[in-house]
Amino acid sequence: MTYKTMILGFPRIGENRELKKALENFWSKNSSLSELETTAKELRKKHWLEQKRRGIDLISSNDFSYYDNMLDAAVMLNAIPKRFRDIENKTERYFAMARGNNNASAMEMTKWFNTNYHYIVPELNDEIDFKLDAEKIIAEYREAESLGIKTKINIIGPLTFLALSKTTNDKDSYDYLGTVVSVYKQLFSKIAELGDDIVVQIDEPIFVKDLSKQRLPLIKGVYNELSHVNENVKIIVATYFEHACEAVKELTDTDVWGIALDFVYGRKNIDALEYLNGKTLIAGVIDGRNIWTTDFGKTLKLLEEISEKAPKEKIIISTCCSLLHAPYSVRSEPQNEIKQWLAFSIEKVEEVALLGKLFHESQLSTENTQSLEQNRKILDNKSNSKLLSNEHVAKRLNNIALTARVGDFNERITIQKKRLNLPLLPTTTIGSFPQTPDLRKIRLDFKKSAISSDAYELEIKKYIDECVSFQENIGLDVFVHGEPERNDMVEYFGELMNGFHFTQNGWVQSYGSRCVKPPVIYGDVSRPNPMTVKWITYAQSKTNKIMKGMLTGPVTIINWSFVRDDIPRSVIAKQIALALSDEIDDLQNAGIKIVQVDEAAFKEGYPLREDNIRDYEKWAVDSFKLAVSSAKKETQIHTHMCYSEFNDIIKTIENMDADVITIETARSGNKLLNIFKQIGYKNEIGPGVYDIHSPRIPSADEFKEQIGQRLQVLDSSKMWINPDCGLKTRKWEEVKSALKNMVQATLEIRRQYINR
Repeated sequence: MTYKTMILGFPRIGENRELKKALENFWSKNSSLSELETTAKELRKKHWLEQKRRGIDLISSNDFSYYDNMLDAAVMLNAIPKRFRDIENKTERYFAMARGNNNASAMEMTKWFNTNYHYIVPELNDEIDFKLDAEKIIAEYREAESLGIKTKINIIGPLTFLALSKTTNDKDSYDYLGTVVSVYKQLFSKIAELGDDIVVQIDEPIFVKDLSKQRLPLIKGVYNELSHVNENVKIIVATYFEHACEAVKELTDTDVWGIALDFVYGRKNIDALEYLNGKTLIAGVIDGRNIWTTDFGKTLKLLEEISEKAPKEKIIISTCCSLLHAPYSVRSEPQNEIKQWLAFSIEKVEEVALLGKLFHESQLSTENTQSLEQNRKILDNKSNSKLLSNEHVAKRLNNIALTARVGDFNERITIQKKRLNLPLLPTTTIGSFPQTPDLRKIRLDFKKSAISSDAYELEIKKYIDECVSFQENIGLDVFVHGEPERNDMVEYFGELMNGFHFTQNGWVQSYGSRCVKPPVIYGDVSRPNPMTVKWITYAQSKTNKIMKGMLTGPVTIINWSFVRDDIPRSVIAKQIALALSDEIDDLQNAGIKIVQVDEAAFKEGYPLREDNIRDYEKWAVDSFKLAVSSAKKETQIHTHMCYSEFNDIIKTIENMDADVITIETARSGNKLLNIFKQIGYKNEIGPGVYDIHSPRIPSADEFKEQIGQRLQVLDSSKMWINPDCGLKTRKWEEVKSALKNMVQATLEIRRQYINR
């Protein structure tokens, strides 16, 4: 069969977040497993048929997951950590691995390359009994087959699986390569029984990284083995997010059937085409990570350039990566000028199908010609729109006076300690408190004008009062106002700045059932009015304790938004930084002594290739420094980072020069902290001691153990005690007990240190 179009993967959360709701109902015991399975089956059917109706030739199965595909791969390989093996029920065990339970902590979670998607980190050691569990893979293939759809089967590749795993012994994860590959060979033998010419997409995004001289040659050996398991299985090795030139060279003499390359974020892949050696090329030319309508003219020129080095008949048009990172469809969005510029997953499927016709058909139909002309009109409208530019912003960028705050850390911290007068091991939280259904309803009612502004403010103040009272009662040292007015840490600020567009249903999965609705940055960014001063100063008026101001940093706002593609990101970052600088100045002038500027997504924006890192680091650090440049010496600046390995960026963190950095360490222990000790990091650190991504409530003794571990690495005079992240996704009954235990544990350890 000749294939012309393909999608690397499709979102599973549902057009209206059906899977999210079904999962959360199941977890809260409000629905049965069969009800969850029915919802999942309905979603898979809908997603397969949506793609088939639009003319996609190769549609994926096994891209669906109840939680995460890396977790699914671990289950497929029977890589079950010891603490979960006694759970006989497979569904219960699966979710315990992802979320933890009363007896065992959840597996570690971190970001999927440079995206905002989180994956579960597999744990490997000699106790793992690697063996095949192909039940899910086979069942989903048969399910699609019953609908008349012959899918390609998506699987995380063995080299990526091992590269992203961690070992709980002294071994390297690649020490298990032979055993893992043998299970993959068993899987391919099982898949071969499904019929003739089964296409298997093996995702190997690790190939776009700078692979070592030891790792690179493994590619050829592994895929020589896998490509010869059974002739019924056609292997596509899929890479994305960057170029994979070195890996393609290794694959040239193997018998894999096809190679999927990303030409959106890895234009250098053009250079890899000389190594295809007759293999099918899956050309990723539709952006699977951003939401702008594709420029067909430019894309067709790119495809013509590609076809000069690869036979046209062996080119399949595709998205550059899975559409997991894009919302479902534009069709439910209200009409406005910006809507026509947007393309979500369904629209990208249509773009792939249309490009397949435009590229492969020798003579265009009238319909296709009209579609091409309509595309030109949309792009012309966008480029000429007055919504994009703001003269005031441009002038301000050209006249920046101060690019970093005054005073070095030693000078600032001396002033701050005297002013703040905090105890040893000060306790705080990262920012948000639980977002209850009642609170969400209040915000929604206000947005729909169902309640008055006065009624809305009364309810928000009531929530803040309760948060302040709770923190007083348990004895926290530095308070937060709980963020009841905020729907999302990026969306909230975007709604108060110019240059942002907000979708009604542009949800994207972040992890498990957690979904985010990224803002769309379409034009120049500015702040017309203060954004947080009203609520922070109200909260401060309710307590004598220190109340933190809470802002989201410029790099995180960019990395967690869909960003305009007509100017450099560095310019957009400066625009946002100037707006935040104004906000910090307003907060400190209103009496706020600590301002936290969260850069939760700082690390995930890092380029995957070393060649590109220096440029990113420069504009990212410069924009953070610009944002806090208005802070006086006595104003303490905190920042927060999520799920990060810091070894390779510790000098960059030092350059950011935040007075206090809080980081997530509850699932990883001291592993992330050693580098801070090794380099003699001078600024203060708040290592997370409470895993907020799990419903578990740690006891005071557990907190004491966590704090004790951190004190083995960090100086007590420079250490803060806090949860891993914001608490908005947790329930109040969990938060109250956990934070009470955290404070109790801190007080006991504090007394031990004081009495020494």
